Amino acid sequence: MSTTARHDGALEHLEESLAHHGLETRGIEPVPDSERTATTRGLLPTWIAANITVLLVTMGAGLAVSFGLNFWQTLVVAGVAPAVAYGLVGLIGIAGKRGGAPGMALSRAVFGQRGNLLPGGLIWVARWGWETINAVTGAYALLTVLDVLFGVRSNTALIIVTLLLFVAATFVISGMGIRVVQRCNRWAAWLFGAFSLLVVGRLAVTADWGRVFGQGAGSTAAMVTGVGLIAAGGMSWAPAAPDFTRYLPGTASSPAIVRNTAVGAGIVVLPLVLTGAVTASSMPDLAGAADPVSFLGAALPRWLAVPYLLIALVGMLLINAMSMYSAGFTAQTLGFRVHRHWAVSVNAVISLVLGAVLMLAAASFMGSFIAFLTLLAVAFSAWVGVFGVDMLRRREYDAAALLDTTPAGAYWYRAGFSPAAVTAWALGLATGLLFTGSEWFTGPLATNNPVGRYGLGWLATIVVSGLVYAVLPKPAVVPAAAGEPAPLAV
Repeated sequence: MSTTARHDGALEHLEESLAHHGLETRGIEPVPDSERTATTRGLLPTWIAANITVLLVTMGAGLAVSFGLNFWQTLVVAGVAPAVAYGLVGLIGIAGKRGGAPGMALSRAVFGQRGNLLPGGLIWVARWGWETINAVTGAYALLTVLDVLFGVRSNTALIIVTLLLFVAATFVISGMGIRVVQRCNRWAAWLFGAFSLLVVGRLAVTADWGRVFGQGAGSTAAMVTGVGLIAAGGMSWAPAAPDFTRYLPGTASSPAIVRNTAVGAGIVVLPLVLTGAVTASSMPDLAGAADPVSFLGAALPRWLAVPYLLIALVGMLLINAMSMYSAGFTAQTLGFRVHRHWAVSVNAVISLVLGAVLMLAAASFMGSFIAFLTLLAVAFSAWVGVFGVDMLRRREYDAAALLDTTPAGAYWYRAGFSPAAVTAWALGLATGLLFTGSEWFTGPLATNNPVGRYGLGWLATIVVSGLVYAVLPKPAVVPAAAGEPAPLAV
């Protein structure tokens, strides 16, 4: 027996052993029907856990202080934003049950094998930023716990250590696969829900409600901008939505997928944003704090602050684990011929390096975060517009063609590109940037029209990319020759 054969046999035996212990070894290849035993109920804790972050509290404070919104306006924003963003995430998630593959693998059927590298590369890089933001927030939470419990003050060495611990834990959870992530999500959802009720109850007793309800109303433009800002975080999950629905059977209810996705997110987003808005009435500096977490140590008693922060820390670990889980698939679709957990390690290292830079060198965490969210929404919306419109005309995906990256594959189209999809994506992206303004980048149309003033660059991106793709002629799908062996999964 050759060395290669022995190596392949040992690797196959290892994968079977890992799968037997509940660890996922499957890559971007579609899940066979026999393994698609998940239920739509499982999406509820998944999207609850995907939003367990104290950044939503800080953003709620920003709506009250920086945007000038009153309590009732903030309530509307916090209700509309997750409904819009996660409604779209749920709709994209329907593709997962149709094709049984990760989102960026299904995207090959839309953009072509080579064309998919363009949005895939941008989405992969954007995930670096999202994972960095979460890693930094998690490290801040751990530093706050050390300060509250032991009086240990933050310093450079401690920042690096806490960041390293957070990223390492994220890598371990995401590397284990979907079953472990979902099991952790269920526990985190229950624990966070219980302690959130305690926090809300204490807030109801201690808040200065006269000041809260006495704040004047902000502008309609500020409300619309606020919806877009909070929805941006949700939009970033859209390309990953099929990753968490691909184990659903083809008979799973599409309305249930959308409903459980949007409700799961709304259960968390609404109270956290309102908590931030109410807390800002007595702590207005919260909205611009360099450290977006430590305020909880001052706002809550120790017996509540410490467990709440620890549970929030677990939530942020899970958010990053879910993001890295999807990033591993994205890396594989870009041509990295490695197992998913090794692909995940690339993102882990990048988020560690960028996180250290942000914590040690950035002048304003929230300023950087908001600028990032603004551009992130445009980057993901261009893909959403094209992929979403394609879903209206496509009911199934060719499993073999998704993995066939040769010119003989059905999704090769013209030299590996779908001209309609790539053109629509590029035009949508360019349009969105024209109307987008942030600390890092301001488009020429970002201020002199309602779209720019209302922060609707992300919506313009979806509309333009979707409409252009809808009207352009689509390349024909040429099925592979009968009897051709399916290519090996990446």
